[in-house]
Amino acid sequence: MAAQIFDFEGPKGYRLSGRLSEPETALRGWAIFAHCFTCGKDSLAATRLTKALAEHGVGVLRFDFAGLGASGGVFGDSSFAADVNDLIAAGKAMTAAGKEPSLLIGHSLGGAASLMAAGDLPSIRGVVTIGAPYDVAHVLRLFDPKGLEKVEAEGEAEVQLGGRPFVVRKSLVEGLRQHDLRSRIAELHRPLLVMHAPGDDTVDVSSAAHIFAAARHPKSFISLDDADHLLTRRADADYVAALITAWATRYLPMEGN
Repeated sequence: MAAQIFDFEGPKGYRLSGRLSEPETALRGWAIFAHCFTCGKDSLAATRLTKALAEHGVGVLRFDFAGLGASGGVFGDSSFAADVNDLIAAGKAMTAAGKEPSLLIGHSLGGAASLMAAGDLPSIRGVVTIGAPYDVAHVLRLFDPKGLEKVEAEGEAEVQLGGRPFVVRKSLVEGLRQHDLRSRIAELHRPLLVMHAPGDDTVDVSSAAHIFAAARHPKSFISLDDADHLLTRRADADYVAALITAWATRYLPMEGN
């Protein structure tokens, strides 16, 4: 089944663009997928994972954070805290639509945002991170050093991220340096599944070890073998989706339960 349009209002009044993948089989539950830094809801990982999860009975909303893709806002005005608030708004919008989410799935920085947002979404029964950084400021390593220096010196500059130009403001850089995930992970009080490839050359697998160590039980870790950070191979996305579904079975209520 083709993904349906599911747009909703973000916390700053911007319209956030979302797509909802509904299962054709028995519905196990609803999830929200948070994409990686600058990726968007139409990235390979987002589209392949949500499609595969839907085939396993998990309905998923994927959406563009403000300033990215088809969502309103300006990327230069964004921040990690704003992404967290967008994720909370997505959960509230789904609940209002009668599709209360039980699972948060976050890829890369989206995983860090999911760990931060879970405590503000009472319906969430489990959190999954895929290649997530433990230190949010790790994202700054993706910036061109000269571009980052210019942002900090002038307050705003155009930088290359993932081969694309983005106008970045100093507030975004400072915000990434201010967040402490450790305390939020320790207070998560939700089952956690940490997934990470040992050969990930974007976010080192040591981040997974730190996230896992900071979390309380129940928690699980799954190594993604030779998968790349963006899960560009379809087989890897299918594998991740199958593992998430199997792990979440005891936490996702079947429709009507």
